[in-house]
Amino acid sequence: MFSQIPTNIITGFLGVGKTTAIQYLLANKPDNERWAVLVNEFGEVGIDAGLMNNESEVPGVFIKEVPGGCMCCTAGVPMQIALNQLIRQARPDRLLIEPTGLGHPKEVIATLQQPEYADVLDLCTTVTLVDARKLEDSRYTEHETFNQQIKIADLVVAHKTDLYQGAEAERLSEYLMTLDCDAAVTNCSNGKLEPEWLIAPSRHKIEISTDISAVIKEGRSQEGHNHMTAMQEPDCFPECGYLRKDNQGEGFFSSGWVFSPEFEFSCSAMESLFMGLDVERLKAVMISDEGVFAYNLADSVLKVQALDEVMDSRLEVIGQKPESWLDLETQLLKHSIRL
Repeated sequence: MFSQIPTNIITGFLGVGKTTAIQYLLANKPDNERWAVLVNEFGEVGIDAGLMNNESEVPGVFIKEVPGGCMCCTAGVPMQIALNQLIRQARPDRLLIEPTGLGHPKEVIATLQQPEYADVLDLCTTVTLVDARKLEDSRYTEHETFNQQIKIADLVVAHKTDLYQGAEAERLSEYLMTLDCDAAVTNCSNGKLEPEWLIAPSRHKIEISTDISAVIKEGRSQEGHNHMTAMQEPDCFPECGYLRKDNQGEGFFSSGWVFSPEFEFSCSAMESLFMGLDVERLKAVMISDEGVFAYNLADSVLKVQALDEVMDSRLEVIGQKPESWLDLETQLLKHSIRL
């Protein structure tokens, strides 16, 4: 019997560093506790869960992924199925939920507060990461999801403060006032969230005494909110050796690829190719001629990390200018060999 599992939503817009923050929390969890993570990605190719599993050797960590858009679509069914499976398998002492950077956290909260979870989940601090440097960019401040993520926060974390150069922190405080957001505010860099920040009960619970579907319907009706089916794990690849699937919504586009492990890509060519893309976000785990590497591109900064092993190569790009990666597939194949 599962009872009152402390549950935290870790949200924030694309590229703000949610996955890094969750990895830090997992690495610093109490040794005697089992933690579970439900990850949602806007794109069709699941990458985040694989990265967390590969980089985290901490025992007692269980991770499940819901790729392919907003996990709360269809009245929360994809999220509920994954969540129920995760709870049964992990029997966690704490549950972390990472919605996609383009997802509506209000709908996620509403799903968590459905009657069947009343005695199972205890909604604690909802943490919203914000890169205050983005407050000068109207693509963020005029985006409904960006603002909703801040409005529902119990704790706003000014992230990447090591990269701030001026009055970004003050600008964030002023911006919160314009949204009537009275959440507590703190800051950190490199994802170093303190575990004690998760403990307090959430103040922003959705009233669902009448009809929870109204909240879900409201989110689905927003312009450009697209719900797609996720790319399934390939049992076998087509003759070409790879799969591709695209998605769009909230004014953004994504393209994702899964390549058979037979492909070995040129490490030097990939780094040059990735840096030349005009994308909001790129994530990849790739088998190369120099080993297996994870790639993370945000704010024109490409981070590369060696991995032990992966089942296949995966790449996801998200941005507002899909024309910038029209020939990405061709170039990748050009700089690869098929063993």
